[in-house]
Amino acid sequence: MGLIENKLRWCLKKAEREGDKHRGLKEINPDIEKANEHLNKAQHNLKAMLYLSEGKYLDWAVNASFYTMYHCLLAILAKYGYESRNQECTLTVVEYLIIKKEIDLEFKWLKKIASFENPEPNKKDIITLREDYQYGTKTLLDEDKLKKLIDETKDFLDIVKHLLKNNNQDE
Repeated sequence: MGLIENKLRWCLKKAEREGDKHRGLKEINPDIEKANEHLNKAQHNLKAMLYLSEGKYLDWAVNASFYTMYHCLLAILAKYGYESRNQECTLTVVEYLIIKKEIDLEFKWLKKIASFENPEPNKKDIITLREDYQYGTKTLLDEDKLKKLIDETKDFLDIVKHLLKNNNQDE
């Protein structure tokens, strides 16, 4: 059993030990309705990101970007029969689904959301960027970086919507 399978097993056992209010991963019946609810929440978060950007609340716009992308990941999990309450477990399942070729998502997107290796010094993943802005004192973001973040957030939401739509047609 490889590293990703071990992480997946750890996440499942963690939820099993903790019960209903777990902080791990549970297998559930695949739920396209719940997946769509997560996509709706992602769309809501994207609108909040744009609103916050226009109002120059860039630190909060970064948070909204992260949660837009994260709800996209939760949509994928719901579609494939998982409930996660742990970011690492969420990322593990999506990585597992990519490796097993159950979803056609480029691994580069997971690296943009959360780098599994040490990120390059000036190229931060969205989790690190969110933590810097949420727990730090920065409130401003370079205009070019903000535009890139907005574009990547929109692109990821579109990719996941397309991915789930296409996978629904296969069933």
